[in-house]
Amino acid sequence: MSLHTSAVERLCLRDIPLSSFSTYGIGGVANYVAQPETTQDLAELYRDCNAKGLPWYTFGMGSNILFPDQPDPETVFVSLKRFAEVKVKDDKWFVSAGTPMSMLSLLGLSGNSDLLDFTFLLPGCLGAGIYMNAKYNHRQICDILDTVYYMDMASPDLSVRSIPARECDFAYKQSIFQHHPWIIVGADLNIPIHSEEQVRYVMSLVPAWKERGSHPSSLPQFFSFFLGEAHALAGKGFPTPQSMLDIIKYRTSKRHFDYPSCGSVFKNNYDYGVAIGSLVDQLNLKGTEHGGAVISPHHGNMILNRNHAKASDIRYLMDVITEAIHRKFGFVPEPEIVLV
Repeated sequence: MSLHTSAVERLCLRDIPLSSFSTYGIGGVANYVAQPETTQDLAELYRDCNAKGLPWYTFGMGSNILFPDQPDPETVFVSLKRFAEVKVKDDKWFVSAGTPMSMLSLLGLSGNSDLLDFTFLLPGCLGAGIYMNAKYNHRQICDILDTVYYMDMASPDLSVRSIPARECDFAYKQSIFQHHPWIIVGADLNIPIHSEEQVRYVMSLVPAWKERGSHPSSLPQFFSFFLGEAHALAGKGFPTPQSMLDIIKYRTSKRHFDYPSCGSVFKNNYDYGVAIGSLVDQLNLKGTEHGGAVISPHHGNMILNRNHAKASDIRYLMDVITEAIHRKFGFVPEPEIVLV
């Protein structure tokens, strides 16, 4: 390989279906897909894209994203799936942006802490979780953060900067990162380090995930990996707590992992006071089909890819829900899923 090979040439795969990078299993063929594993590669890729005038789109595990059926041929799609690392830095846990949030629950479990239980089976990576302040029940990602690290894409040097979590303007599915051209690269957690045994176990998780769990973007594969790790920890004397057992029961009862999906499609409107799924249920829309997509018969705020659905099928059913809720309940639900 030439020493002068550009970052785009070095890091990008060509003619790759984006469907393999989304838990929706939807997305057309992209001309450029990159999977950087280090901050240096990430920065070099962005610099090269800027120099070549190529637009780029960065995403994590693809668990909250709907790719287009016909992607822009010039766009470089940057997957952070392999940008995963957990390490001890200055007596704190540092976790990089592409690390699955669910891995944090195993970090907590192996350290006899219940502070991270809520991240179990959250199908997304930490960077995206920080960006949208991911939430489960009454716990949010912002609860466990000390410092967030990011690249300012408006800065020519693309150096990594930091911001204390208390200055990140976190609110319900809101953060400062939604209002600036910043790419999150990692965070320090405010979770104590329990023991050397815990550190060794956590260090082994990332290579195991990269080898067994992360490719392709399969919800059953994701579920199997983290459920298997929880069972393995139980065999080592760290029993699965009731809070995590309740998550397993809830997600399996709602059939979250039976078909490709991206979970909840719309944000709940807390001013209205009733969950979107309940409103869809009241409107008798569950089970409505279009093309290969269907509004889940088990959860009104999920649209499933049941039979080779296209992005256009998902968008059609989103419009059906939006118009029906607006007509009946007087407000327009805000999408939670990211439409590329």
